[in-house]
Amino acid sequence: MVKEKVTKLAVKPRILLTGFTPFAGAVLNPSWLAASALDGETIAGHSVISAQLPTAFEASLKELGRLLRLHKPDLVICLGQAGGRAAISLERVALNICDAGIADNAGCQPIDVPVVSNGPVAYFSTLPIKAILQALNDAGIAAEVSQTAGTFVCNHVFYSLMHRLANQSRVCPVRGGFIHIPFLPEQGSPSMSLEQMVRGLHVAISTTLGIKTGRVTSAGRIV
Repeated sequence: MVKEKVTKLAVKPRILLTGFTPFAGAVLNPSWLAASALDGETIAGHSVISAQLPTAFEASLKELGRLLRLHKPDLVICLGQAGGRAAISLERVALNICDAGIADNAGCQPIDVPVVSNGPVAYFSTLPIKAILQALNDAGIAAEVSQTAGTFVCNHVFYSLMHRLANQSRVCPVRGGFIHIPFLPEQGSPSMSLEQMVRGLHVAISTTLGIKTGRVTSAGRIV
């Protein structure tokens, strides 16, 4: 009897791209609109999986953890809204602190509370932010490197993501980071069109995938 050969279908490497729900009385959040616009796309042989995180401290981390376990992505980029900024902001540093100026969507407003008890003071993004900045500038898309993601839910998710990635055991380290995008025109000024945001994210992902992944240190640096 000839044994049947079982052929496993090749699974494309995955990119997890997250955005947030609206908050503070808003009816939309451009971070989710931009993320969802790329859902199902294939970029440099990688499948984009877009997911929405609740704008709530505790619930956002539960959902992020579930998504990481479910999809086992090879690249993770979390997006957030930054009203008042005119450019796509590539966040450099995630701080181990929650200090909310307003309550989140669950009514929680932590003040001077660590994201992770006894965790490192900060993590650096492992996205190639300077290469992304150059690529965005070359594409005519307004961009900047930002030194702070604030101390609200965006930073909470950013720090938790980098903490998880720095402590997981994988032969090939997973790159991760956070990008803030401006308001949409209908939300106020300064702003950026959704089309421009989506194009910028495509450039950011393509640039990241075009650079060989290095080794991640405990401080979140690429070496």
